[in-house]
Amino acid sequence: MSDPLTAAVLAWLLAAVDQSLTLAAVDQSPALALQGGLGGVGEVVFGVLLWALDQWYWLMDWAYYSTGLEMLDPRYRYMHRALLVGLCVGVMAPLIGTFLVHRQLALIGDALAHTAFAGVAVGLFLNAVIDLGVSPYLTAVVVAMIAALFIELISETTDAYNDVSMAIVLSTGFALGTTLISLNAGGLAVGVNQYLFGNLSTVSPQSAGILLVLFVVIVGTVAVTRNQLLYVTFDETAAAVSGIPVNWYNRVMVMLTAMVVVGAMQIMGVILVAAMLVVPVAGATQVSRSFTESLVVSVVLAELAVLLGIGVAYYGGVTAGGVIVLIAVGIYVCAVAIGKLQSARGERETSEMGGIETDGADGGIGTGGDRP
Repeated sequence: MSDPLTAAVLAWLLAAVDQSLTLAAVDQSPALALQGGLGGVGEVVFGVLLWALDQWYWLMDWAYYSTGLEMLDPRYRYMHRALLVGLCVGVMAPLIGTFLVHRQLALIGDALAHTAFAGVAVGLFLNAVIDLGVSPYLTAVVVAMIAALFIELISETTDAYNDVSMAIVLSTGFALGTTLISLNAGGLAVGVNQYLFGNLSTVSPQSAGILLVLFVVIVGTVAVTRNQLLYVTFDETAAAVSGIPVNWYNRVMVMLTAMVVVGAMQIMGVILVAAMLVVPVAGATQVSRSFTESLVVSVVLAELAVLLGIGVAYYGGVTAGGVIVLIAVGIYVCAVAIGKLQSARGERETSEMGGIETDGADGGIGTGGDRP
């Protein structure tokens, strides 16, 4: 019974049985029974996350004894968690960024990153004032998702272009964050550098668990709704005529973007998080012929940038976020050069941003303009 997952499930079952007997004895209300059930589900989810982290630690230990790399030393569990977060971000960011870039919404990540910073400030403020005990990254997810919905709401109700709504939300979010931090209420004292620039050593098991949940939600949602998102990305009018609820899928996309931003913020920081949504995708479009190929190549480029960046940051003692972005930009430059060479050789036509072909299409489909 040493398996953490088995132990967690057994503990939950025993707690559920014990709670059921207690409720039957004292005739508690159905609301309390529901609350207990939800708590049990949370315990199971937490147990699964701990089990997943344990398996990752075991894999990193094996990699250390196989390669001898210092940063994989079992004593440095924070580096193991940072690598896990980086690998997940390397999949999530270009997965969502590919849709955003071809919709000319590349800067929405920057707007949501600043509102996520406001979410962090809200969490720190509540923890200091009322001792709420909630992770600031969890409040960042909530605030960023609300801000994402406001971006869509402003665009739909005021006929403003997306860049206008993004500018409004960005300014409001960052203003709220700086105001809450400057209040210093309840003895609030926070080093904001880890949130502004990211920090490998501050990736806790709790924040890694939150990221794993976000990863499953994002990848699962895109897998289920890929065709609809692709249709809406390249031709909103035709998608609406065919019966696809365009506004609903637009909201899904911005909410997924908010989740990616908060997940990447742990190692990239608020200032640089948007780069992972854009730069790998921009490089992939230079050497790809279809949407699917662009998506796969962008994930590969993002993972390469993340792994090299974390390695350089550890051995060089520099901030990981900045190094990752610089490497990503360097890869982009190389991709542009390769694309130009291919074009010169006549192997392919030069691909403009957003001008790649969709899967099964006879020709390139350009990116739609900003939605009013």
